[in-house]
Amino acid sequence: MEPLTTNLSRCPNLSRYAGSGREADGRETRSGEGEGDRVGTLYLLPGDPITLTLGAAHHRPLPLPRERCTAVIPTLNEAATIAAVIASLPRDIVQEIIVADSFSRDGTPAIASAAGARVVSLTERGYGRACAAGAAAADPDCGIILFLDGDGADRADLAAQLIAPIQSGTHDFVIGSRVRGDREPGSMSWHQVLAGRLAGWIMSLLYGVRYTDMCAFRAIRRDALQRLAMRETTYGWNIEMQMLAARAGLRILELPVPYRCRAGGSSKVAGTLSGSIKAAWKIVLTVARVATTAR
Repeated sequence: MEPLTTNLSRCPNLSRYAGSGREADGRETRSGEGEGDRVGTLYLLPGDPITLTLGAAHHRPLPLPRERCTAVIPTLNEAATIAAVIASLPRDIVQEIIVADSFSRDGTPAIASAAGARVVSLTERGYGRACAAGAAAADPDCGIILFLDGDGADRADLAAQLIAPIQSGTHDFVIGSRVRGDREPGSMSWHQVLAGRLAGWIMSLLYGVRYTDMCAFRAIRRDALQRLAMRETTYGWNIEMQMLAARAGLRILELPVPYRCRAGGSSKVAGTLSGSIKAAWKIVLTVARVATTAR
């Protein structure tokens, strides 16, 4: 590094620098023991130059800027809960919030927009379709996509726990596990828990990666998501992502997360027997398709 040179006449109040040099009367001075590394030489006779040469100890690398994160919330008639979900997301961690709405009839888009989200409106319904549309609409500078549901059951305020391992560079895909976390009574049915365990067992046989849940609360590197080339448009979206991530060799982390009963409205899956059967069938078809598709 080239020395930094200036003139003492420009620094009339300067009498000492933390390092070695001379005071104005010409006497040698040296920093006391333990005051830090020597960082340069200072000449303090009138008219003398000040020469500062930084030592290696002061060449600390600047921290890299954190990757920007966009939260994608697929919605269908979540007017009772969406504003609170948006407000719960930590804005120092999540820089953009997109609500991908599947033609809600209860005013969800207007409420989400008023709460600070950008709304992407779809004319054709489908859970996976909404997730894909939201991810595609994310800001070009976004490097991480966070997915969560809009019913208030996911702990949006804990988003940093899923995002941090990706920002640190240790993982590509982080998924929450409701099964391993603390669950409010009634927040998950027994068949939801069983389905997550069974799906995890199947994926461990296929790819050697063990999941315990198909939780919607997850974060993934945007470029990794694009490489997966997902195609599922319905409730098989979550498990397709998990299977393709495992097959692609992404660095995967499953974390226990707390889970609550939905804060309002009615579930499109667990709320009715027909909804549960329909979702289960879509998941089975997705597992069969991905498992039998060439890499």
